[in-house]
Amino acid sequence: MKTISRDTLPRGGFAGIQETRLIKDAKIGGKADTWNGLGSFVYLADARYLPYGESGMHSHLEVDVITIMLEGYLTHEGSMEHGQSMVANQAQVQRAGGEGFAHNEINPDESRTRLLQLWALPESSGSAANYKFYNTNDGELHRIYGGSTEQTNSFDSHTVIDTGLVHKDYKVSRKGETLVYVANGEALVNGQLLKDGDLMRAEDIDLKVISEDVHLTLIAVRPHL
Repeated sequence: MKTISRDTLPRGGFAGIQETRLIKDAKIGGKADTWNGLGSFVYLADARYLPYGESGMHSHLEVDVITIMLEGYLTHEGSMEHGQSMVANQAQVQRAGGEGFAHNEINPDESRTRLLQLWALPESSGSAANYKFYNTNDGELHRIYGGSTEQTNSFDSHTVIDTGLVHKDYKVSRKGETLVYVANGEALVNGQLLKDGDLMRAEDIDLKVISEDVHLTLIAVRPHL
């Protein structure tokens, strides 16, 4: 079991975005200052868009790009679902596949927007580009990534990502290696206090929320049953 805190890492960014990278896997050029991912999950950044900031239009190929909103408002432009907007506790997943996609994410407001940006590598290449959208504000964790090819709720992968805003005394246990990221609250994980911006990697987890609310993101690898 080990932990890393966002606030101990260097802050970087580009265009209208400031971000802290906690995971950048060696498979995509990561070095010793960030952790490797888990399974096909290779990247995690805690980011803030500056007032009226934007990423700028850019393209992706053969990567799954996951955006988890924590605070504020974001407008999505691009080759898929152009004009979609997002607020706190919503998420979008864009699968580039072999077709690829282009996008620009924009903060249209004078206040800063906070989000998590995650990347996962698809387990098979050449698929069509696709888009999924999720609401995650009902007090439960939601599977926004991973699962078998027989289900359609989320893009298929043995790597699974569950996220959502949950409330005080919420409990979750997982067997096997798991990554846990905590935002805007506090939780006890295996008896250790995790607060906003803390990331834990553990073989098994027992988690209990101790603040009124907290946003959790859990990443693991699961066999298809």
